[in-house]
Amino acid sequence: MKGVILAGGLASRLDPITRVTNKQLLPVYNKPMIFYPIEALVNAGITEILIVTSGFSAGDFLRLLGNGEALGVEHLSFTYQDGAGGIAEAISLARPFVGDDRMVVILGDNVIGGNIVEATRRFASQPRGAKVLLKEVENPRAYGVAELEGDRVVRFIEKPQDPPSNLAVTGIYFYDAQAFSLIEQLERSDRGELEVTDLNNAYLERGEMTHDVLEGYWADCGESIDHYLRACNLVAEHGANRTD
Repeated sequence: MKGVILAGGLASRLDPITRVTNKQLLPVYNKPMIFYPIEALVNAGITEILIVTSGFSAGDFLRLLGNGEALGVEHLSFTYQDGAGGIAEAISLARPFVGDDRMVVILGDNVIGGNIVEATRRFASQPRGAKVLLKEVENPRAYGVAELEGDRVVRFIEKPQDPPSNLAVTGIYFYDAQAFSLIEQLERSDRGELEVTDLNNAYLERGEMTHDVLEGYWADCGESIDHYLRACNLVAEHGANRTD
C-alpha cells in the first residue's frame, strides 16, 4: 500500500503567515506540519510515500525532508500540482506512483492524536473500494459531512448549510486503484475543481465505501488561524500519532 500526502493549496485562510512559505512547512508545536502525516503513515507501516505539492515553496520540501530516511520513509517521491484544481485532481497525479496498488491519502494539514493503524488493516482486508475516516466536529458546515441511515453512510455533502450529522470527513482517505478511473469521470464543480466529495460519492454509488470513526483528536490546521493555534496547543499538551 502506498501513501500520498497532499501538500499544496494557497492557504489563504492563514494569510499573512503563508505569503512566503507553503502551509505544510509551518511549525505545529515543535515540528514542521508535514512531519505529522508522514509519521502517521509510517506508524501504519506505509513507507513508500508521494508528496503532491504546489506553489513557489515546493523545492523547500526536498530541502527539509531529503530522502525521508530520518522519518522512517523507505521511498519518498514528489510531484507538482499546477494551480488549484481540487483534491481529486491532486490524487490523480499519484497514478504513476501508485499504479495498481492501494493508497492512503492524507491532507498535509491534518494532525491526529491517535493513529490509522487499525483503519489501514481493515481497509487492506476489504476486497475492493474505499474507506473514509469520520470525526465528530462542532462546526460541520465547514467540512464535507456524512449523511447516515443507521450505521450506513448514504451520502457525503460538501459544506452543507443544514448538516445531516456532525460527522465530518477528515482529510484521511483510503482508495483502491479504481479511484483514478473514477476521477476521470468527475465533472468540475462551480469553483472549477475536481471534488473529493464527488469521488467518495462515486464509491458509495458502487456500494464500495466503508467508514471508521477516528479516535483521539483531529486538527485541521488550515481551517483558520484559530484552528492552527488549537493544533499547536493539542500537540503540545497531548502529543500526536500514538502507535498503540
